[in-house]
Amino acid sequence: MSREEPLLAPRVSSERSSIRYAEEEDALLTGEATGHNEAPRRGWRRWTEIGLFAWALIATIIVIILAVVYQHDSSKNLAGPPKDHWGPGAKPTGKRNLIFMVSDGMGPTSLSMTRSFRQHTEGLPIDDTLILDQHLIGQSRTRSSNSLVTDSAAGATAFSCGHKSYNGAISVLPDHSPCGTVLEAAALAGYKTGLVVTTRLTDATPACFASHANLRQYEDSIAQQEVGEHPLGRVVDLLMGGGRCHFLPNSTQGSCRADDRDIVGLAAEKGFNYLDDRSGFDALNGGAGVKLPLMGLFAEKDIPYEVDRRHQNDVYPSLEEMARTALTALSEATRDSEQGFFLMIEGSRIDHAGHGNDPAAQVHEVMAYDRAFNAVLEFLEKDSTPGVLVGTSDHETGGLAAARQLNKEYPDYLWYPQVLADSKHSSEYAGNKLNEYTSGEGKDKSDKKKKEYILEILKKDMGVTDASDEEVENLLRPDVSTQYIFADIISRRAQIGWSTHGHSAVDVNIYASSSKNAWPLTGNHENIEVGQFLADYLDLDVGAVTKKLRSSAYWTTEAEESPRSGEI
Repeated sequence: MSREEPLLAPRVSSERSSIRYAEEEDALLTGEATGHNEAPRRGWRRWTEIGLFAWALIATIIVIILAVVYQHDSSKNLAGPPKDHWGPGAKPTGKRNLIFMVSDGMGPTSLSMTRSFRQHTEGLPIDDTLILDQHLIGQSRTRSSNSLVTDSAAGATAFSCGHKSYNGAISVLPDHSPCGTVLEAAALAGYKTGLVVTTRLTDATPACFASHANLRQYEDSIAQQEVGEHPLGRVVDLLMGGGRCHFLPNSTQGSCRADDRDIVGLAAEKGFNYLDDRSGFDALNGGAGVKLPLMGLFAEKDIPYEVDRRHQNDVYPSLEEMARTALTALSEATRDSEQGFFLMIEGSRIDHAGHGNDPAAQVHEVMAYDRAFNAVLEFLEKDSTPGVLVGTSDHETGGLAAARQLNKEYPDYLWYPQVLADSKHSSEYAGNKLNEYTSGEGKDKSDKKKKEYILEILKKDMGVTDASDEEVENLLRPDVSTQYIFADIISRRAQIGWSTHGHSAVDVNIYASSSKNAWPLTGNHENIEVGQFLADYLDLDVGAVTKKLRSSAYWTTEAEESPRSGEI
């Protein structure tokens, strides 16, 4: 056998191939083509370059077209869901009703905490859920025009106008010009309208549907607009809630107005029937035969937390009772009308419980809202007029966590709902009770007597029997609100956590009576899309209302009065 050739042994080649190899070697060394057939190679290279240029040009054109289409689709999405995109359910034609519910300050963890609390206290199985849980269809993103963390005014403006605005804005845009609201548009289109809340009727959420102000603190002006001193005239047919102090002249006991205007009297001039107590509410007979317009102001400021109100049921109606009464009243008022009604119902004080970091107050507020939500569902099921219920929150409050690490040791994976069950009152109630004692009857009492009174409040009202000396001392000589101290005593024992006394930027849930009837809101959306849905469902031209407002001599960008009260 002959010896194998080495790996790099020269290969047998022709003269032509040798010339080609030499040309390739020269090209590698010089970077230029040499040798034979240069002209054909140049021609081929030219056609290659032309082909590459043409391909690049076509690709560029395609990219530009796709970018334009994508931008157009994105702008359409920002403007709200397409009007014909109603999925498996078609938007009703003809007469229809719309109920919009706002769970102010309620985030996803509020539901988790309340669900577990209810299961624990009522002995329910782990698969038992709230009514709300059964109607979850999506989530809402909450940022305002000037902050990643919104306030209630900007949040409600997104719902009422379908536009982003700055924190503190009451249905005005960042340039301080008014934007028409879904309630105003509904009123002008012949719908009956209503607002039901558990806070002041002049607070941010209700204010954004029936008034316009550069700052939410202008509650005196908001009160005037709500009863009809408004560029469009009276636009609200039914008002129920608290905030009586902003409707009474400052010469009257219980007033918080800066002037002596009598807004209750103004409301009477505008045709409102007025009531301000439980007996007056009960006389409404559940809404049957109610004469509109109607204004019920059942508290000087806010209606008490549900955990406290339940002990004063003879004084204050519940959110569920007000909702049922409003639904019946508006339904009867539109029985022979070609148009239905628009009603906004707010579980207002979920937010306040979050601000106070009070878990016991919050679970009762969420359950009260859940009952009101169910009341609306029952109404829609029985009513002959087509309608839809949509509910969401303007933001989350408190940065709530259903767990809390109390020390540097390894955290416990638990929290204790029984602590909340043992608390018979809110921290607001306990704080006010202590403050009244220390500034009144107990003002000159010894520290020992004051501490005994503190221990009595903790045991009787909060269900706490193991208060430490430090906790009692903190309540005796507080460096923050006593409400905050009482709330922290409960939160620590329940191992419930909070990150702020303000709002957070977490996405909040969207609920509906039926995803079929609220199909455009399924999934994750900007909060302005909720507002756009409301107007679209009722076929309202909110833009036309905006033009009317801006052309009105009534509107001015100057503040009408100095800021006064108003919680965030």
